[in-house]
Amino acid sequence: MTGRGFIHDKLEIKFLILYITARLVEPVPFDTVLDLTLCDDAIDYFDFSECLADLVKTEHLTLSEDGLYAITEKGLRNSHICESSLPYSVRLQCDKNLASCNRKLLRKSQVRAGCEKRENGTYTVSLALDDDMGSVMDLRLAMPREDMAQELADRFRKNPERLYSEIMRVLMSSEPEEEDVE
Repeated sequence: MTGRGFIHDKLEIKFLILYITARLVEPVPFDTVLDLTLCDDAIDYFDFSECLADLVKTEHLTLSEDGLYAITEKGLRNSHICESSLPYSVRLQCDKNLASCNRKLLRKSQVRAGCEKRENGTYTVSLALDDDMGSVMDLRLAMPREDMAQELADRFRKNPERLYSEIMRVLMSSEPEEEDVE
């Protein structure tokens, strides 16, 4: 290790990885674990990679088929035992980074958008928004072209609350309904 930091050996890197994965709200890919672990200047990529692989081999972490890492019961037990050996400043930085990461993960799980091709050649865009209590909105729209469907899904992912607010505003408006003209 060449950088200046508080983590000095591979055992401490493993403690740090366990500390981080114990606090994540869901399984995450390699890059996320890496980004969160590189909070200390003394950690390098190669030592990190070796330690992460060791933690999977020793069944402290699992690696799913789709490349997501999650902590096991064994990992949780050992994390709680060893976390106090991590420098306080490193834990503070980790906690700050974890809070941001967990907000993004939670947001991603609460906002879903996708499109699928229908038999007639058009597309259905599915838009869903959840909160801590469950579903807030589940909307399916027909679109004539794939590019339009994808654009709609992308816009929804960026600001789902805006669409929800606009729908509610229109539905709750006190404007009189148009009368049927014969």
